[in-house]
Amino acid sequence: MSIDEPSPAGRSLYGGTRTLGDPPRPYTPLWRRLREDEWPPLGEVLRGRREQVSSWVVLVLLLPCFWWLTVPLLVGYQLARTARRIARQVFPVRPRGQVEDPVVLRVQRVRAWLALTISVLLLAVYGGWEDVAEAPGQFLQRVLFAPWLALLSATVAVALLFCVARSGTRRAMRTQLWPAGRSALWYFGAWTLVPLLFTAAADGMGLLSGNTNVLLWASVMFVCWAPFWWVIFFLGFASGPALRHAFNLSALNAALPALVTSVLVWVFAFLSLSTGGLPPGPVPIAVCAFLGGPVSVTAVAWWEVHRLRRWHGVRWRG
Repeated sequence: MSIDEPSPAGRSLYGGTRTLGDPPRPYTPLWRRLREDEWPPLGEVLRGRREQVSSWVVLVLLLPCFWWLTVPLLVGYQLARTARRIARQVFPVRPRGQVEDPVVLRVQRVRAWLALTISVLLLAVYGGWEDVAEAPGQFLQRVLFAPWLALLSATVAVALLFCVARSGTRRAMRTQLWPAGRSALWYFGAWTLVPLLFTAAADGMGLLSGNTNVLLWASVMFVCWAPFWWVIFFLGFASGPALRHAFNLSALNAALPALVTSVLVWVFAFLSLSTGGLPPGPVPIAVCAFLGGPVSVTAVAWWEVHRLRRWHGVRWRG
C-alpha cells in the first residue's frame, strides 16, 4: 500500500486519524514542534511518527530501575508544556501593535553577535582569571536585575509618552494600558513566588526527614516542588518576549519597546560600571567597549523608530 493511500481503518502513517480520501498530513520534526507556542502532547512525543508507542519506551516506563530518570522527565515535560502555553498567552511572540521589520531584526541580530564576539575577544586578550571568574556572577546579576529595571524603564517610557501625547491620544492609550499592566503583574508575581515556593518546598521536605515511606516521600516531593518548577518554567519561557516587547507595550505605541530598550541599556551600563568597573584592557579601549554597547543599541533602536515613522506612520504624539 502506498503512503499516499489511506489505510483501511482511516489511520495516517504519519500519526493520528484522518478521513478517508484526505491527503496525508506532512510530518513535522519534533524539534520544530517544540518551537511552536504550544508543545505537542506527551503521547505524541513518545510515539513520534508511529501510531503506537515504541515497545522500548514502554519497557523504560514500566521498569522501576528507570523511574528515577523517566518520572522526573515525564512530569517535567508536562509542567513545561503547560507553563509554555500560559507564557505564550500572556506574552505572545507577536503582540498586538507590533510592527515586524525584517531589516531591523537582521541588524539587531548582527549587532548582538558582534557585541558578543568583541566581549569574548577583550576577555581573552586583556582579561585574567579573575575576570573570567567574575563573568558568571555578572551574568546572574543581570538576569536578576533585568526584570525590575525593565519595569522601571517601561514606567519612565510610558510616562514620557503620556506627557508628549495629545489629549485624545491619552484617552485611547489608557484603555490599552491595563492589558500591559496585567501582563507585568503576571510576570512580577511569578518572580515574587519563586523564593516563597522554594522556602515552602524546602520546609515541606524537611518534615519528611527520616521517613522511609517511598510513596509518601515521592508524593510530598511532587506536591512541594511541582509549583516551584512550574513558575521557573513560566519565567524561562516568558522572560524573552516580556523583555523584548517591553511587557506588550507595543499596543500603546509601536515605538515604545525601542524606547524602553534605549533606557534599559544605559541603566545596565552604569549598573555594571558601578559594580564591576570598566572592561579589561587599556583605558581608551575599555571606554570604547563600555560605551560601544549602549551607544550601538540606542542607535539601532532609534533607527527602528525612524523606520516606523517613515514606513508605518508611527508618531509619538498619536
